[in-house]
Amino acid sequence: MVKGIESKIQQSEISTAELILHFREKCKICGHHRIMHDAEGKCEGVMNKPCTSGCDKFEAE
Repeated sequence: MVKGIESKIQQSEISTAELILHFREKCKICGHHRIMHDAEGKCEGVMNKPCTSGCDKFEAE
């Protein structure tokens, strides 16, 4: 699976650094990084602790 994802990244015009910056962006609703949100945008929390802000949609700061 990892090789498949790496291949997709290499084929795109997005650099690894740009991808990392994208997922490090914080949400202005709950303050968690984008990577902590699921595909629909709901925050899943951090380190086995659920997000208690009620964040249902990622909104960039």
